[in-house]
Amino acid sequence: MDYLPIFADLKQRPVLVVGGGEVAARKIDLLLRAGAQVRVVAQSLSSEVEHLRLQSAIQWLAESFTADQLDDVFLVIAATDDAVLNAQVYEEANQRRVLANVVDDQPKCSFIFPSIVDRSPIVVAISSSGQAPVLARMLREKLETLLPASIGKMAEIAGNWRERVKQRFSMMSARRRFWEQAFDGNFASLSAGGQFAEAEQALQDLLDAPDDATHKGLVTLVGAGPGDPGLLTLRGLQVMQQADVVLYDFLVSPEVLDLVRRDAEKICVGKQAGNHLVVQEETNRLLVELAKQGKKVVRLKGGDPFIFGRGGEELEVVAAAGIPFQVVPGITAAAGATAYAGIPLTHRERAQSVMFITGQIRTDGDGLQWSELAKGQQTLAIYMGAMKAAEISQQLIAHGRGAETPVAVISRGTRPDQLVLTGTLQHLEQLAQQAPSPALLVIGEVVELHHQLAWFGHHPETAGAQRPTVVNLA
Repeated sequence: MDYLPIFADLKQRPVLVVGGGEVAARKIDLLLRAGAQVRVVAQSLSSEVEHLRLQSAIQWLAESFTADQLDDVFLVIAATDDAVLNAQVYEEANQRRVLANVVDDQPKCSFIFPSIVDRSPIVVAISSSGQAPVLARMLREKLETLLPASIGKMAEIAGNWRERVKQRFSMMSARRRFWEQAFDGNFASLSAGGQFAEAEQALQDLLDAPDDATHKGLVTLVGAGPGDPGLLTLRGLQVMQQADVVLYDFLVSPEVLDLVRRDAEKICVGKQAGNHLVVQEETNRLLVELAKQGKKVVRLKGGDPFIFGRGGEELEVVAAAGIPFQVVPGITAAAGATAYAGIPLTHRERAQSVMFITGQIRTDGDGLQWSELAKGQQTLAIYMGAMKAAEISQQLIAHGRGAETPVAVISRGTRPDQLVLTGTLQHLEQLAQQAPSPALLVIGEVVELHHQLAWFGHHPETAGAQRPTVVNLA
């Protein structure tokens, strides 16, 4: 081990920074966040450092470095472009046994700055001992995605509860089991969702419960996005990695499902046209039953669960049963599929509004305001509309939408085998008949931009994706 990793308490301790440029400014920012008293020696100050001086956040000690400036400081940082001066600062610091860091000169460092993931009071530091700083930064970026922003607040709450837990459990082993259960249970899940009051109540419930009690679980409704696993939200991935059991739909792509924790139970409760593998009432029952067993249940739905996904209906049942729940929204199919097809849903010159509509409606004139839908300069994004494409086309034309209005049918949007069929409103039925499920219908002038803006699989940057198929019927 080339360096001993330690965390230094710099609060109200004097620290010297030699240099006043942009590099020095970055180091000063870290020092101030740690509560240090920062003294600066520099011939001139950058605008950022000068701003800190004017705010009295730092002290501009002098323009020139002298050895006596090190006499009472805790550590020193040399951040100038003068190699001779940097070396002098390092040598003088060594003689006084003051920790020194010369920026970008690892041999002249008695301490180094690691890459930091700051979730105070949780702080993770990664170092390559100065050998591969870019690699350390890349590792930090990966850890940034894995650690929820709320983990610091969770640690803060836990710190406030330590004495109460000690009073409840005299044995250290019992306290350890309590915190393990808390950090792997509802307290952690509710904290991650920003429900801090509920999280503290979960701690209280855990503290009050008998040792052999079965604790209530948690249901999290997660939007899996339209198919491309890269469009899954970071929060969605985190929840899926913590799940005990996942109830998923057919619309969830295999690539997204592969991201679920390996040892989690996976139950398909999907529905397809004319084939309800599990009826809705059974899905509702499973959500409540599994949560009452103390499990962390994820209800994984394609797209966004609150847009034609019955997410609200399912959560009504969960709420009525008194089960804690959270919602992680997802990218809905209309936003994802059209973006991958190069079709903007709105455009200043072509569409000033967009409507999301479900095709599972009555098209006899009583279900929708067809005269409103048939107006021009707006985009219609119709979910699950392929089977009723003929009726949709007829109603829109009958109520004034032009038969030559551009339309697109996007099948399996955002996936490598994406299929885009374009044509006009009068041919919508023929296009829909050619489209594999799931398919999204898009109606409006913005469809004309597809041939200009289609990008998915067409450029070297997306060479890893299969070229999507584009068919035109006009």
